[in-house]
Amino acid sequence: MQLFRLAYIPNWICVIRILLVVPIVWLLVSKRYELALLLIILAGVSDGIDGLLARRFAWTSRVGGLLDPLADKLLFVAVFASLTWDDLIPVWLFAVVIGRDIIIVSGALAYEYLIGPVEPKPTKASKINTGLALVYLFFVMSWQIYGWPPAVSITIAGAGVFVVSLVSGMDYVLTWSRLALNAHASS
Repeated sequence: MQLFRLAYIPNWICVIRILLVVPIVWLLVSKRYELALLLIILAGVSDGIDGLLARRFAWTSRVGGLLDPLADKLLFVAVFASLTWDDLIPVWLFAVVIGRDIIIVSGALAYEYLIGPVEPKPTKASKINTGLALVYLFFVMSWQIYGWPPAVSITIAGAGVFVVSLVSGMDYVLTWSRLALNAHASS
């Protein structure tokens, strides 16, 4: 098996993004928010690059389709947990964000083992959720580093994350339930 083919570049970028989680958490726990934010931005840019390469050169694979959301979820959970630990994010919002991810991962695992292979496809609601969560995390960390943006911006972004997390979670439940019912009906 070859580990270093050009087509594997997006997968390796995902692996690097997963490996970035540990130093990011360490920096957050150490209250070195500026450097942590820099690494989070690097992780976000790498997410865009691996997706661009995968689409542009058709360097897609089942492994990559699973690694990419895994990297995203690990990073989100780690950053949300660390900032909640530091009392910068309310526990109830952390519970909603993590609860959504637990439901999505549990549903995917159940589908994989009971129905068939999971083909990860983020929904529009999920993409909006990710974007809004990134804005929220950026605001929370920017407030700690620079005292910007105004606190009301953080509150509004947090409320948006709450609502969109609920909508996105329900969207996944409905989408995967429909796929499971269709798979069951056709078998």
